[in-house]
Amino acid sequence: MKQNITLSLDEQTLYQARQLAARRKLSVSKLLAEDLAQQVQADQRYEQAKRIALAWLAQAPLALGGRYLDREAAHER
Repeated sequence: MKQNITLSLDEQTLYQARQLAARRKLSVSKLLAEDLAQQVQADQRYEQAKRIALAWLAQAPLALGGRYLDREAAHER
């Protein structure tokens, strides 16, 4: 179901939005709806990736293996 919203823009921003929408052969409403949908999807992907990463980190402590290098080994060329 689609629902309309009211948006208040200053005159200059609305003028530029109309020009941008016209160049893309869209209405201002469609331009804003598509942009907002993209932002929501990007946020959902970020939140999902964050949940996965936090779950992975919670499973076990990081075991990188190896040993610390001593000063000579670290600066050896």
